[in-house]
Amino acid sequence: MFVILLRFSGEKDRAAELMGGHNAWLARGFADGVFLLAGSLQPKLGGAILAHATTLPELQARVSEDPFVAERIVEAEILSITPGKADERLAFLLGGGAAAGIASR
Repeated sequence: MFVILLRFSGEKDRAAELMGGHNAWLARGFADGVFLLAGSLQPKLGGAILAHATTLPELQARVSEDPFVAERIVEAEILSITPGKADERLAFLLGGGAAAGIASR
């Protein structure tokens, strides 16, 4: 399982022009069953995504396709988590996971 942090860079002012592409990229991640949750980092610092059912190299490739990342609107950091305990509603996440560690783009 992974947490992707997308922190705004100095190019934050260009986010509006690329929002459509970013939202389409997010939609593909959800449609592919990789993204579980996406939301904003407050206060207006960027975004975060919870991902699973992928490998770190596959996720790094996917993240690099985000227009916000490609155009340096955000800096991406991928945190790899090996779940050890979960609420029963999230038990499906315990079936396996990525190796512990931190990777960043």
